[in-house]
Amino acid sequence: MTPSVGILAIQGDVAAHARALGRAGARAVPVLREKDLDGLAALILPGGESTTISKGMDRLALWEPVREFAASGRPVLGTCAGAILLARAVQQHPVPTLGLLDAVAVRNAYGTQVDSFAAPVDDGAKEGLEGLRCVFIRAPQLEELGPEVETLARVEGRPVLIRQANLWAATFHPELTPDTRLHALLIS
Repeated sequence: MTPSVGILAIQGDVAAHARALGRAGARAVPVLREKDLDGLAALILPGGESTTISKGMDRLALWEPVREFAASGRPVLGTCAGAILLARAVQQHPVPTLGLLDAVAVRNAYGTQVDSFAAPVDDGAKEGLEGLRCVFIRAPQLEELGPEVETLARVEGRPVLIRQANLWAATFHPELTPDTRLHALLIS
């Protein structure tokens, strides 16, 4: 049976994540209402602009439904702005967050749009993610990781992919490369 994975569809890379999920063997479901979360195997909080997504979650009353979804134990992946929304706190122009992931997100830590770059993960990434190429666009950094947070991949020594139980956070955009290993891990 093909798993259904939700993508918070307020703003950001929804279509690119949907294509990546399709290549990984999952069906993408846009999430704009609480009832859209019913029956999903996992949820993606995409990259985009964290302030805009946060305001959209206010408008659509999605904060508690997403917290409840995560509390159910089903996987939640936050990428770039989505990683910011998962964090317990935010530095540099703070925005409201879900407060689920024991990490502090530093917004735009690599600079502005013109400072965007791509780089492979450092040696020592989680087995199966070796050589993963990461695209950073106005990316955050994740700092002050709690004791239950596992670093799965680093770039230039900084954590770029972390996991805390069923919560995954990537500071990069895995949906912008043809490599679907991270999306496949989410549904495995």
